[in-house]
Amino acid sequence: MPKAKTVYTCGNCGAQQPKWQGQCPDCNAWNSLTESVPIARRAGGAEQSSPVTLTRLDRIDVARVERLGTGLGEFDRVLGGGLVPGGVVLIGGDPGIGKSTLLLRALASLAPRIRTCYVTGEESLEQVGLRAQRLGVADAPLDLVAETCVEAVLARVASERELGVLAIDSIQTLFSDELQSAPGSVSQVRECAAQLTRFAKSRNVATLLIGHVTKEGTLAGPRVLEHMVDTVLYFESDAGSRYRIVRAVKNRFGSANEMGFFVMTEEGFREVKNPSAIFLARHSEPVAGSVTLVTREGTRPVLVEVQALVDRTQSQSPRRLAQGFDSQRLGLLLAVLHRHCSFATSDSDVFANIVGGLRVGETAADLAVALAVVSSLTERPVPQDLVVFGELGLTGEVRPVPFGEERLAEAHKHGFRRAVVPRANVPRRPIGIEVLAVDRLGEALKAVHSS
Repeated sequence: MPKAKTVYTCGNCGAQQPKWQGQCPDCNAWNSLTESVPIARRAGGAEQSSPVTLTRLDRIDVARVERLGTGLGEFDRVLGGGLVPGGVVLIGGDPGIGKSTLLLRALASLAPRIRTCYVTGEESLEQVGLRAQRLGVADAPLDLVAETCVEAVLARVASERELGVLAIDSIQTLFSDELQSAPGSVSQVRECAAQLTRFAKSRNVATLLIGHVTKEGTLAGPRVLEHMVDTVLYFESDAGSRYRIVRAVKNRFGSANEMGFFVMTEEGFREVKNPSAIFLARHSEPVAGSVTLVTREGTRPVLVEVQALVDRTQSQSPRRLAQGFDSQRLGLLLAVLHRHCSFATSDSDVFANIVGGLRVGETAADLAVALAVVSSLTERPVPQDLVVFGELGLTGEVRPVPFGEERLAEAHKHGFRRAVVPRANVPRRPIGIEVLAVDRLGEALKAVHSS
């Protein structure tokens, strides 16, 4: 079968050129031409396609859609309850973080219940077998295919009428015969992902794709790759840490920003049922600069330790460094402390850290970070049985945050007795924890040191 003629399409204006050029002749954009396959057309000018079927929305029976549980509760939580038939999931993460290990463990759990196929383009079948033996799932009835041509893969799996789950490891290793570019290029990744997505939707097959990431931590390939799939998951972890966090940054069938927590062992991934135990360090005695925060990740509250260190600077330009927290937000909080509470840090380096490698993006961490900075600056420890949360405004007010009662209930479950919270987050009924309501940052400082 002869290869299809290729053209080069400008990603900026959409113009097509017969040959690659450094600059698009139509819009003058540089390096915007990528290889693509032209769409065949009939003599009348209409594109060759099958007849379109119209379906009324009120006649769609969504009750027949049953999610496929992977056997890993934390993974199912991130997915929104399990795999959706016909859904496409893209999993990204740094090399060696455990993408293939998690995928193989989930597929081995699915295989006894539904026909499952694992396509590997990075390992031989023997290597996959060795990894399965190490994970203790070598006896799983899982179909394996070692192939990198996407047309060959789809031709093979299309003959399996009972196929329910398809996994590709990885999308960057696949190539299409219709394109002349190398595997992993922008055009190849886009074309292979498009073919796999069409197959998943037409055959109602849940499809999982593993994707490489760049040195900036984003998925390698075209940005359109994340728009084509239904769910995008990212692995997060600190270097050298045994803990792994899987975060959903996009999910058409569940909650975005949902997180699953795992610990890496010799036998593979093990779920962490109580994630607060990872990020919450109980010191033998109170220490300055440590505050317990109740944050909310996805659909559940998590207790984390916020640490701050204020030290006299040794240079002309004081440093502001934050790990797991927005550095620009840290500078804003220092300005609020100076303006409304007279705590000056202009001659000191300020470091803030979220223990355990978790990244907290919500503004509910403002009050905890500010109190940790003041505690380190004044060398006055915050009581160990106290938790805080709340957003700080530029005028020094403590603003409420969503799901206040759920946060307080989580703190009470872990043995905390007191909480400093915005006044609007005071629960309507007692939940077993003493609540200290505040309206201003100064009130919060007094409540912490008088408790």
